Amino acid sequence: MWNSFWRSRDRFSLDQLRYLTEQLTKVQIINEVNKGFVIEALRSIAELITYGDQHDPSFFEFFMEKQVMGEFLRVLKLTRTVSVPLQLLQTVSIMVQNLKSEHAIYYMFSNEYINYLITYPFDFRNEELLSYYISFLRTISGKLNKNTVSLLVKTHGDEVVSFPLYVEAIRYAFHEESMIRTAVRAVTLNVYHVGDDSVNRYIASTPHKDYFSNLVSFFRKQSMDLNKLLSDTQLNPGPDSMSAIIAAVDEIEDNLYYFSDVVSAGIPDVGRLITDGIMMILIFPLLLPSLRVMPNNDMQDGASLSLYLLCCILRIVKIKDLANTVAAALFYPSEAFTKSSRGFHSDGVLVQNDCTSSNLSLREVLLAYVSKGNDILVLGSLSVLATLLQTKELDESMLDGLGILPQRKQHKKLLLQALVGEGSGEEELFSSKSSRDGIGNDINVYHKKIKEQYGVSFLPLDAGISPHIHRFQVIDALVSLSCRSNISAEILWDGGWLLRQLLPYSVSEFNSHHLELLKVSYKNYASALVEEARGSWSDLLISVLCDEWRKCKRAMESSSPRKEPNCILLLPWKISSGGHVPEESSFAAGKRMHELVKVFVLLHQLQIFTLGRALSEQPLIYPPGDLHANFRARGSGLDVSGPKAGTEVSLGNALPCRIAFERGKELHVYFLAISLGISGWLALAEELPLKKSHGVVRSVAPLAGCNPRIDDNHATWLHLRIRASSLPFVDPAQIKDYGKKKTKASVDGRWTLAFRDEETCKSAFLMIVEENNFLSNEVHRRLKPLFNLETAIDLSGSSLCFPEDSSSYRTHPN
Repeated sequence: MWNSFWRSRDRFSLDQLRYLTEQLTKVQIINEVNKGFVIEALRSIAELITYGDQHDPSFFEFFMEKQVMGEFLRVLKLTRTVSVPLQLLQTVSIMVQNLKSEHAIYYMFSNEYINYLITYPFDFRNEELLSYYISFLRTISGKLNKNTVSLLVKTHGDEVVSFPLYVEAIRYAFHEESMIRTAVRAVTLNVYHVGDDSVNRYIASTPHKDYFSNLVSFFRKQSMDLNKLLSDTQLNPGPDSMSAIIAAVDEIEDNLYYFSDVVSAGIPDVGRLITDGIMMILIFPLLLPSLRVMPNNDMQDGASLSLYLLCCILRIVKIKDLANTVAAALFYPSEAFTKSSRGFHSDGVLVQNDCTSSNLSLREVLLAYVSKGNDILVLGSLSVLATLLQTKELDESMLDGLGILPQRKQHKKLLLQALVGEGSGEEELFSSKSSRDGIGNDINVYHKKIKEQYGVSFLPLDAGISPHIHRFQVIDALVSLSCRSNISAEILWDGGWLLRQLLPYSVSEFNSHHLELLKVSYKNYASALVEEARGSWSDLLISVLCDEWRKCKRAMESSSPRKEPNCILLLPWKISSGGHVPEESSFAAGKRMHELVKVFVLLHQLQIFTLGRALSEQPLIYPPGDLHANFRARGSGLDVSGPKAGTEVSLGNALPCRIAFERGKELHVYFLAISLGISGWLALAEELPLKKSHGVVRSVAPLAGCNPRIDDNHATWLHLRIRASSLPFVDPAQIKDYGKKKTKASVDGRWTLAFRDEETCKSAFLMIVEENNFLSNEVHRRLKPLFNLETAIDLSGSSLCFPEDSSSYRTHPN
């Protein structure tokens, strides 16, 4: 009988469908002999029904007439093997997924066929079978709408009392296999977005509503696992530490995006359940208790993760009540949430109550981190404040109460009050301080909710305090941060962006004390910049400054912060990824110069912002001087591009010497130090045999940073440090390869030149010093307008030349 399976019939014909169905009805037992036929019959029927749906409606009419779905279920009951259920689930999935006819879908969903398959007791000890089953549920959910969903639920009156698809799917919501979890989430989202009121009431009722609190509990466990991973990695970092942390962070954020997708379905009860779950299971007992200032000015494990999670929750899960409740909780001390709760802590014990933050609200703790914390705490706190400021779901009165209502919104609020004649809006708009002495009623509503709904018995520490005072505290912390010397420039830029958003119209909030702090800090960095004009990278100082000026201007004027929240967690590995660089190396000096320039530019631009002035596109510096004023540059016969290997150069001012680049291979060359404007080189040239007093350049190195030194034991030897020609950690041309080349990039080269006598060696030394002075003096002259802020501001409308554009930090002529 089996040999006639494909006998003479057209494969895609009604006869073939009829034949397969008849043979399937004859099967009374499934064993090793006939299971192959059953599997092939099921597969072929799916193929024929899909074909018929697109070409011939009689195929599905036959399918309904012969109740083939019933035959499928009968065959399922007969089988004792895994392969047949696998094929059956796949067959039904293929049919449902590919059927276009609404009539066909209605038939498939009616008569309890699908619900029977959903609730059938499959042996899910077989992982492949479970995967097929979950895929089957996902396919069914993809066809749900307000009409089809009624075929898969049981109702009593107007209420849904049974919904197998949803109930069976969420059983596997927390399966260890991520692909299964993802598929289950797709099923639930398809259910939520149907928009059926009775279904929505069902999923938000007992016991099904527990799914949402279980989701938050699962998220909490993942957060604690991530905290352990971070702690373990700090103690025992490995080669795959960064990738493991990134993978865990990605999963954390995927979970939050799922919460967001659930909320976007617009089911009010579900939004409330998620809000309550996040507050009661995650934020109150876990995240907020971790934000504490300890007596030794250090933080227990988990503060950075708490700050990161608060940012992610506010940015991703867009629920108005959630955002405002989180913000309102910042007015309480951390002790309000530590009773019978556990914060992130490496040993799992309760957070101790002997900390110094008992008199501080969490809002003030964040500001303390900004003023006194390390890089990670500063970045985390700035990220939280910036996230709050950018959260559209947050009431403006809440932002005002926190002291972070942006300048433009403050002005808009007062202008609106003045236009509608409310209170003293017009007076406040043009006065030096706000007359509001209390936090708005909207905040009190959320304080009441925290007490009555979430059982927090503490009183908010900041209740009744004027937002004007809070704004002053925020600005004070940000100004203090801008003047700190132990925080990286990148993070200071983040603080600068936030300060730029909050710069007030009122001098009472940004007072003379703040201006003086910024001015003193600016002068200190200006003095340091003067020193850098004589430093190892003086030839690149102007190009670095011009490039960072543009970058800082873009960053300060941007509508949003530059960094994603995950930078809070990845910062320790970013700091350590540079490897060990000797302090005395030019590479370390280059990094210090780059940091110095970034901070100087920030302080310069912030002070211009405080005066209400617009920033120029480029820093105001003097134009290049006479490039041919230097007699050696004139006498060398070089053009403005400077010496290059293979070019001809005059040896009139060069000094003969010997050098060996390889052991045993000594070269007789001429040495020359040349400066042109803000560029300078060391050149070694071989004399042309037929053209005396001229040579061909064989090797070139930067003049700046060469640190010439006459050997203590051999007065005819001159030691030179050979620096890289560019800064690889900021050079766009090399930044992609920096991670691979960092070991080589941090090692300086060396030249040792042997001269014929002590006098010639000393002359070479003095030549280098003199040319380096020419270079440094020109750099200092061109930067002079920037060293005095008042002068720079006065010259802002003058016709000073802007520097040439540079796409990378390399030694180059003017």
